[in-house]
Amino acid sequence: MLIFRGGSDAAQLSPEESQQQMQKWFEWVGELQGKGIYTSGEALTPEPGKLVGKGEVVTDGPFAESKEMIGGYFIVKADDLEAAAEIAKACPDLPYGGTVEVRDVVVFDNM
Repeated sequence: MLIFRGGSDAAQLSPEESQQQMQKWFEWVGELQGKGIYTSGEALTPEPGKLVGKGEVVTDGPFAESKEMIGGYFIVKADDLEAAAEIAKACPDLPYGGTVEVRDVVVFDNM
């Protein structure tokens, strides 16, 4: 799983540059799909959601700094974490201060 964080420097882009940046994302997804390694993914809205904690307490949030804000995720097929990290190196938001957290997803066969 690739978890996309930050990229707040992209907020400084003009509307035309923002459109070009989105096109880079579409092209990257197309490339991953063409290789048969893109499984799914979605962007998240920039508005904060709800945080549910112990005792089912629900609060507004999370309120993270923009560099820590999770903007979306992809599920990709990779042999191991190193291979997934190589895929993540092509993330279009890296030049804008974004980061990609690479995590292994556990698949339970009995579910």
